[in-house]
Amino acid sequence: MKSLSTLFLTALIVGFLSQSATAQDRGSDEARVSPNATVSQTIGTTEVMVTYGRPGVRDRDIFGGLVAFGEVWRTGANESTALVLSDDVMIEGEEVSAGTYSIYTIPGTDEWTIIINEKLSWGTQYDESMDYVRVTAEPEDSYFVEQFMIYFEDVTENSGELVLHWDDTKVPVTISAGGM
Repeated sequence: MKSLSTLFLTALIVGFLSQSATAQDRGSDEARVSPNATVSQTIGTTEVMVTYGRPGVRDRDIFGGLVAFGEVWRTGANESTALVLSDDVMIEGEEVSAGTYSIYTIPGTDEWTIIINEKLSWGTQYDESMDYVRVTAEPEDSYFVEQFMIYFEDVTENSGELVLHWDDTKVPVTISAGGM
C-alpha cells in the first residue's frame, strides 16, 4: 500500500502543475472563471482524490450543446481532471492500479463512457493511446447544479460512488476498494 505521504506528495505535484499552467496561460493575479476544486474520500483504506475545474452553466445548453454527445470531454475545465488513487481499486468492475490519472468522458443520452487515462495535460489534449481503462455508466436526471461538481455518495466500508454532476445531469461511477 502506498503511504499517505506519497499520496500527499502526488497531490501537491498535481496542484503545482495546475497552478503553473494557469500562471502561464494568464496573469496569476486574475481569478479563474472556472475555479479549481479538490474532493477526497477514503474508501476502505484507499484514499481517492480528484482535482478538477468547475465551469458554470451560465445560461448555456450543456449536454448535447456545449458538451457534445459522442465526443471526448475533458470532464471539467482548464487542466485535465486528475484522479489520484493510493491503492488498487475497481472502477465499474475494472481493475485500476494505484497512481495518478486523468478522467475524460464521452457523454451520451443513455450511457456515458468514463475514460481513465495516464496523461495529465492542459485542456483537451486527449491521447487515446494513453487510456488505462474505459467503463460505462448511466446518466441520471437530477436537480440543477450551476457549477460542475464532483463528489462522493453512498460510501460504505468497501465502495462508493464518484458522482459527476452538472446542469440537471449526474453520473455515478462505482469505485470499490479493499476486499475485492
